[in-house]
Amino acid sequence: MEVKASLKYARVGAQKARLVADLVRGKDVNEAVKTLTFLNKKTAGMVKKLIESAVANAEYKKVMDVDSLYVKAIWVDQGPVLKRFRPRAQGRAFGVRKKTSHINVVLEEK
Repeated sequence: MEVKASLKYARVGAQKARLVADLVRGKDVNEAVKTLTFLNKKTAGMVKKLIESAVANAEYKKVMDVDSLYVKAIWVDQGPVLKRFRPRAQGRAFGVRKKTSHINVVLEEK
């Protein structure tokens, strides 16, 4: 049995989020949370909260032992890009692309 959780439209680029996702893939849930607690990345807090949400889903379903969960799969997909303009000199405007991503996690019992 597996439990899932997802975070949609996270205001972080997919490439940056994948760096954090690669660190916790395959790890025990407690070890993954400890790793993310001390990681100095913006995405680390988002992924930590997402894993804790998946653990809460497992507790709510009461079908598996929470202490024996591990991160079976975690993947990051690219979300929509918010396009904004930044004023520049002499009346020009440069485009700014604010990237978003969708982060998904699947936990399973060992």
